[in-house]
Amino acid sequence: MVGEAPVPLLIQGMVVHRLLMIAGLAAAQMALAADVEWQVHGGNAAEMRHSPLTQVNTRNVGDLGLAWAADFDSARGQEATPLVVDGVIYSSSSWSNVYAFDARSGRRLWKFDARVPGEAAVHACCDVVNRGVAYSNGRIFVGTLDGRLIALNARTGKAIWSVMTVDPIQPYTVTGAPRIIKGKVLIGNGGAEFGVRGYVSAYDTATGKLVWRFYTVPGNPTDPAEAPVLRRAAQTWNGEWWKAGGGGTVWDSMAYDPQLDLLYIGVGNGSPWNQRLRSPGGGDNLFLSSIVALRPETGTYVWHYQTTPGEMWDYTATQHIILADLVIGGVKRHVLMQAPKNGFFYVLDRADGKLLSADAYSKINWASGVDLDTGRPRMNPEANYAVSGKPWLASPGPLGAHNWHPMSFDPQTGLVFIPTFELAFPYVPDEHFQRSNMAVNLGVDLNAASLPQEPQAKSAVLESVRGHLIAWDPVGKKKVWDVVYPAAWNGGVLSTAGGVVFQGDAGGHISAYQASDGVKLWSFNTEEGIVAPPIAYSANGEQYILVAAGWGGVYPLLTGEIALKSSRAGHVGRLLAFKLGARSELPKQSNATVTRAVEPKSFGDEATVQRGKGLYQRFCGGCHGDAAVSGGVLPDLRRSSYASSGAAWNNIVLEGALRERGMVSFSAELSREDSEAVRAYVAMRAVESSASTAH
Repeated sequence: MVGEAPVPLLIQGMVVHRLLMIAGLAAAQMALAADVEWQVHGGNAAEMRHSPLTQVNTRNVGDLGLAWAADFDSARGQEATPLVVDGVIYSSSSWSNVYAFDARSGRRLWKFDARVPGEAAVHACCDVVNRGVAYSNGRIFVGTLDGRLIALNARTGKAIWSVMTVDPIQPYTVTGAPRIIKGKVLIGNGGAEFGVRGYVSAYDTATGKLVWRFYTVPGNPTDPAEAPVLRRAAQTWNGEWWKAGGGGTVWDSMAYDPQLDLLYIGVGNGSPWNQRLRSPGGGDNLFLSSIVALRPETGTYVWHYQTTPGEMWDYTATQHIILADLVIGGVKRHVLMQAPKNGFFYVLDRADGKLLSADAYSKINWASGVDLDTGRPRMNPEANYAVSGKPWLASPGPLGAHNWHPMSFDPQTGLVFIPTFELAFPYVPDEHFQRSNMAVNLGVDLNAASLPQEPQAKSAVLESVRGHLIAWDPVGKKKVWDVVYPAAWNGGVLSTAGGVVFQGDAGGHISAYQASDGVKLWSFNTEEGIVAPPIAYSANGEQYILVAAGWGGVYPLLTGEIALKSSRAGHVGRLLAFKLGARSELPKQSNATVTRAVEPKSFGDEATVQRGKGLYQRFCGGCHGDAAVSGGVLPDLRRSSYASSGAAWNNIVLEGALRERGMVSFSAELSREDSEAVRAYVAMRAVESSASTAH
């Protein structure tokens, strides 16, 4: 019949068609199999934060565009590292809530409300943030600001179990991401500034049962020591340190080496900062500001290295820990790397903690170097304000040369990419120190550290603050390149096998740099300051760069006008996903502004205002900003209508009318006269600001 193909040709065509179908299915399966996800906090157990993906590279990164955006329910302080598991993104947000999104479309799948009580915020030195979740066997694990550890069903977001990891009476918080090691979920805590005793705990992932706990500072020596090593640690303390808690909280970094079967934790600062108040007579005060190696099965101590003996500047060693193999002196070494707050970059042998190198990666004046034989810093005697009783202008300050924002290690270039900044701080001993349960207990005078209001002096301070993204060679022990930002407190870092380094910044941009030399290759305006680190993943064969945007953390809460320098606070926190060729529009933010209901009027005599200033800096400045200037996270009290009415003001400050929003009553610390003195100071600052704006 005309038009009919011979039967053999039909069969042949069917075979070819079937082969093409099989090939297509195979190709699709290969694409799916090739998808690379981000299933653990640091990208891998070594916490390198380096992606093997190459689809986005130095040649085409300029073609990145917004694929989708997904909003959180809060703009405040987004610091989380998202996870990507089986095509689903899991991310925490401020107030410890957890979200699940489709990795390809950004469609929200579920939200878990941790129901953190607003009053928990009063014990959060560094905002109501959360740095991420952990995943294991179909479960998501999150630590909450009020100290709980919760296991969720990854498919539904429903709670499976919940345990309290801290004494709820004590001012503990949890902001760090849990880690999963050998069937256990590990979590630390914060609160050293308020006077707690630090520790890290391991819980069974299936049941939530406590398996072990390791305390990082010794307790009361008349009580049995929780571990033999704590009896030795107690010999490095003096006085009655345990009454003030001691500090040493494990509030962020951990890493795990499966070959050596060692867990590494970073330990925080002392409480109070001023060592004369914490441990009269000095001492190393172990294990403050230390890297400690433990057995993950039991929490048994193996070794430690202390970066800052006798810590008194808030120079924590809780900063990001990276494990790597480096060739040093012609020998392959299994190392641990850290750039803690104190400004030195450390390379340790991770089997025994032996110091291999320690070199300044930022401006430092508290020490001239580190003795490689003893491992101890060569401290500048003038830096010991606790002994001398004299003020000391330190570089770096308590926010560090590098804070919690994760760094990244690129095995291809051998470089470590570190988000750093310059912000000096005057340590002035507090001659009238009294411990409080409602304020940070530092033993240094925050009033004396306030930004000067004289125009020339203020300008000099503001001009001295800047941020950096540096590439550090840990073998050559030197800086290779340096990107300078006009503002501090920029985001964490991601490097990729495509030769690209990604970082968000305080000004509301995410940018891509060439890993070899730091040349900027791409940038996108997110309209919201970024402090969180990006990640990379692929779905259906397409590579995505994902980052959480949302301005916050201790820097904008505490530093006020300094934080406003070149930073950008928006009105919504969100996840932003980028891929090649995408051209989605960024959803518009509201243009809501805060205006004062009435014109500011000053009241009270000079003595009242000055007393109010001291009380404000002690009890209020840690959240509402230095010198009553908001850093863009909380409302600016100078523009608040409440400050115009003594009744409205005291209803909040003394009666706790806004406790559910985090503003608890301060009646236990402030009298009505104290409260009015603080209001007088805020009113004076409002009048000053109005006059300055008018001119």
